[in-house]
Amino acid sequence: MWIDTHVHLDAREYGGAGADVARQALDAGVSMIVIVAVERGNFDAVAALGAGSPNICYALGIHPICVPQAQDEDLDYLRERVGAAMLDPRFVGIGEIGLDFFIPELCTPAMRDKQERFFREQLRIARDFGLPVLTHVRRSQDQVLKHLRQIGPPGGIAHAFNGSFQQAQNYIDLGFHLGFGGNMTFTRALQIRRLATELPLSSIVLETDSPDIAPTWIYPGRNSPDQLPGIGATLAELRGIGVDDVCAAARAASLAAIPRLAGLV
Repeated sequence: MWIDTHVHLDAREYGGAGADVARQALDAGVSMIVIVAVERGNFDAVAALGAGSPNICYALGIHPICVPQAQDEDLDYLRERVGAAMLDPRFVGIGEIGLDFFIPELCTPAMRDKQERFFREQLRIARDFGLPVLTHVRRSQDQVLKHLRQIGPPGGIAHAFNGSFQQAQNYIDLGFHLGFGGNMTFTRALQIRRLATELPLSSIVLETDSPDIAPTWIYPGRNSPDQLPGIGATLAELRGIGVDDVCAAARAASLAAIPRLAGLV
């Protein structure tokens, strides 16, 4: 069975039908879906989805795109919620957090400083509670690595990885895994496909980032976790190995990256 390590099932694109989408994924062989929060306002929604579906678990965090509207007290609230959620077996990590230096509005000096401050505090929360982090690393690979080295959370995933081989190795050396999804299915995504082919299979986890990053066969439509087996089949084809081998390796990598999953799958 497959594990989708990065999903936004509470997104408006699903129109409140996230639980139905999860059931469809289970029928397609996806035994667990990790829903990541993006802001204080959706903490309750992701926790509720986790409580109501057998193949959903969740992470809590403040996404860099949501940092402009976030308040400092949201970090205090996140720490409180994480402390309480440690008793919930469906709670598995801190995410989605990180840095985004692609969107121009997030790249002003003041906003870069705020992003980094929020990221560092969330890394401290992860470190203090012994939780993995699910990181957003768009145009920010080296900066994210710097903060990971300095604060030292216990591993996690670099989501939608699209860096260099050296950056990939740096994440692996820190105990991180690398997330690959729909982008890998496009023949023009040469760097991503090379990475997926040549990096150690044990370092790769699979994700859909639903409703975003749709694979080529449904692009530009709405993505969903039931597409993960097809994404896994693409990885198997790229590496010249069996789909079952990819499924087993990605499952093992997911459990290594997010240890609390072991109690759910």
